Amino acid sequence: MKEILGDLWSFRGKAVLAITTGGKVDCQGRGMMLRGCARQARDLFPGLEERLGAHLLQHGNHVGLIDEGVIAFPVEEDPWSWPEPALIRRSADELSALADRIGWAKVILPRPGCGTGGLLWHEVKPLLLPRLDDRFWVIAPE
Repeated sequence: MKEILGDLWSFRGKAVLAITTGGKVDCQGRGMMLRGCARQARDLFPGLEERLGAHLLQHGNHVGLIDEGVIAFPVEEDPWSWPEPALIRRSADELSALADRIGWAKVILPRPGCGTGGLLWHEVKPLLLPRLDDRFWVIAPE
């Protein structure tokens, strides 16, 4: 795993982007993307809420491709709960397996649960290190 500083969205079209998400679907079948990079992604990719909702209804709160070059990386069950370290660990394992299966060379993800989620990077980093190799770049704002 590599660590970099910068803007997640500057890698759009240059690498696969993993966005941190929750597992809640609203009454219209849309994934709830209310804060953090999920909200930014919702605003950048029209229809992403619907695609996340369809993914959640079909596969549950698991890592998955929800748009071309965009991965859902679950960190919490719903927008009102805190990110869960066990879910972050599982998502890292699932992301690594998906990258192996599809053959991705570079995946960029924000520090999971550390933005609006409130977790501290020094607590989350050890969850990722044994699971993510150098194909995975964890980005923090400059």
